[in-house]
Amino acid sequence: MAATISESWTRIENWLAGHAPATRAALAPPADPADIAELERLVGRPLLRPLVQSLLRHDGLLDQWSWLLPGSYRPLSARETAAEWRSLTGYYDRCATDEEEEEEVYRFMELGTSSALYGHPQLVPIAQDICGGRLVLDHRPETDRGRVHEVEAVEGVMRGSHEIWTSLPILMERIATSLETGESLDGHTPVVDEEHRLSWDFTPLR
Repeated sequence: MAATISESWTRIENWLAGHAPATRAALAPPADPADIAELERLVGRPLLRPLVQSLLRHDGLLDQWSWLLPGSYRPLSARETAAEWRSLTGYYDRCATDEEEEEEVYRFMELGTSSALYGHPQLVPIAQDICGGRLVLDHRPETDRGRVHEVEAVEGVMRGSHEIWTSLPILMERIATSLETGESLDGHTPVVDEEHRLSWDFTPLR
């Protein structure tokens, strides 16, 4: 069983304070509950509890050039999540309603990517990289509920097979462990640059 979001954040904060203080200083204060409520109103459903807990610990990052998550993703604030959700759902102009489309989406997911799901309103963006890629938290009431996916405009939704993408609590716990031990996460290894900021080196897995 994964540690709680709060426990993982404490470990991450402690490590950053001792090794990457610039990134520690960039962690935003807790989100305004009103911003979370507005986000839930926008997406039309309650946010999954781990996401709410994370936002109530840190509402994204204050520094646009700090990268906390593997893949050099920057966590989004509640307001940034709302803006990204609007942007992504603007591209979503199809809905799998008949059997043929449902089979197509299922086949995409089996292969690990889905262009048909790009911008799906129940895939809530939680982080973004400098090139415009996002991490989304799956809110669909299906098998992948609670799973984290990478999303790009060309590839669409990419369903990672590594355990770190299983859920947000598992991702945060594994990040904390990787920082403390230096072990790789799905090919991503934590490093600290000359400005005392956390970043991630990537080596493709064989």
